[in-house]
Amino acid sequence: MSMDKAFLNEEGRNGSLQVITNGLSKQLCLRRFPQLSRIARITEPDWITTEEANGVGSNNTSWDILKRDHNVYASLLQAITTLNSSQSECIGYAVSASSTDRFPSESIVNTLTTRDRYLNRPSYWSSKGHADPDASETLIYKLKADLCVITEINVQPFEAYFQTGEPIYSAKSVRFRLGHPKISYENDILQVPQEQPADDKFIWTYTSEVYPMVQENRLQQFKLPEPVLCIGGYLQIELLGRVQRQQGDDLFYICVCHVKALGRPLCPAFDIEILDPSGKFMLRYNPEVFRWMLQSFSEDSNMSPVSSEEEVVEHVGLMGFLVGDYHPGIEVMEWDDDDEMDDPVQPY
Repeated sequence: MSMDKAFLNEEGRNGSLQVITNGLSKQLCLRRFPQLSRIARITEPDWITTEEANGVGSNNTSWDILKRDHNVYASLLQAITTLNSSQSECIGYAVSASSTDRFPSESIVNTLTTRDRYLNRPSYWSSKGHADPDASETLIYKLKADLCVITEINVQPFEAYFQTGEPIYSAKSVRFRLGHPKISYENDILQVPQEQPADDKFIWTYTSEVYPMVQENRLQQFKLPEPVLCIGGYLQIELLGRVQRQQGDDLFYICVCHVKALGRPLCPAFDIEILDPSGKFMLRYNPEVFRWMLQSFSEDSNMSPVSSEEEVVEHVGLMGFLVGDYHPGIEVMEWDDDDEMDDPVQPY
């Protein structure tokens, strides 16, 4: 090895030491995603095994911890920042609506179908009627993983084609929140009636700006200024204000037929567990899954295979293989054969 090459190698090692010692990858993550400041601890399969085998504490040195944290934060940052080229639908299932006019035929579940009609009926969610045009509504959804990056949310108001004038029951504006259940309700969320409000059972760690909606029957796209890390896996859509009265009762309604949240789940390479009411959480990282998924991406993209964990965090475009195609089941609404269309003057 020449003296120049040896010098460069030494300089490279010194630079890497500085990056790890000063926690630069962690600093970059926290700057982009302040929610990560609530990480209480990080676990990996090998580390868990070591601590359990020892019975008490761990034999990992401070330097081991620094290296581990560097690899985890660098891998997480790389995963998050390569999302734009590989987005997918992130909503797993519907949780609850703040009100529902007619349940189950106008359930929030209908907003997740891709069709405008289901069993020869219009498919949409409808709020209850309200005399106040400023009254708001909320829709809550569970995402496909407890750790997701969300970049865009789409909402389509419903056009009541069966009513005189085919009115569109849009909101005036919309706002989005991301977060997790309160610890005391974590195991009860699936028991929440879908037609009743559940907003008080969640802690929202991200709140978007208010976006204006237009009174048009189309999927309206609301791009977030920056990708947002959702820790806990829940999305709230807040529909602010009403624009359309119903002729039959002279009340204001909001109706939505389609909702989408675009981004990427970060599982199974990354996962989280909320630890206490303050929102502190444990981050689980599986480097073997991370490497395997990256290797799969490299092979499909005709890239050179990676040979070390340091190289893993330098590659771009790994997100397509960071996640699986897990789609939680969505409840399918069923009606009796003798159900008839209600009075066409009212939102169905």
